[in-house]
Amino acid sequence: MKGDRVEIVVDAGDTTRTYEVVASRAGRRVETAVRRGVVEVSEVTRNGSVVRTARFMANRVLALVEQPIPREDSSERSHEKAGHTGRPLGDDPET
Repeated sequence: MKGDRVEIVVDAGDTTRTYEVVASRAGRRVETAVRRGVVEVSEVTRNGSVVRTARFMANRVLALVEQPIPREDSSERSHEKAGHTGRPLGDDPET
C-alpha cells in the first residue's frame, strides 16, 4: 500500500548507511526477500511487476525494518460503533 516502507541499515566499513524503499503510489507494496546471501527489497505493483529493487549483501545488513502504514480494519470500526473504546479492560477513564 502507498506509504509502506522498509529501512535497511548497512555496515559500510567504518560507518553505517541507511537506505529506504517506499511504496510511492497507490496500489504498490514493498516486498523483501533473502536469497543466496543477498537481501532484496523491491517496490511491486498490483499485478506483480517490479518497479525498483535494492540489493545488499546479507552479511553487511545490520537491520531490516519494515514499517507498514496503519490500516483501519472494518471489524475495529464496528466495535467502536457498539460502544467499545480502544482502552484496555480495567482501565478507569476517570483516574
